[in-house]
Amino acid sequence: MKKIYMMMALIGLVALGSVKPASAQTIPNVQGLTPFTVTTNYMSLPGFLRWQYFKENKVWISIREAMHLAAK
Repeated sequence: MKKIYMMMALIGLVALGSVKPASAQTIPNVQGLTPFTVTTNYMSLPGFLRWQYFKENKVWISIREAMHLAAK
């Protein structure tokens, strides 16, 4: 039983290591977009950035990180 838990932990660590940090992946550019319009699919800029980021990278970023990136 201990071996199964150890194997599961190892698989989990390998899976976590395969995810790239947000800085190494494509960051969508939301500069110049107006929030809550058709262009942003009626979303806020951080929400739209999160959605675009997920579509491109298959990883969700936090709202805090999206707010920071949208403010740049």
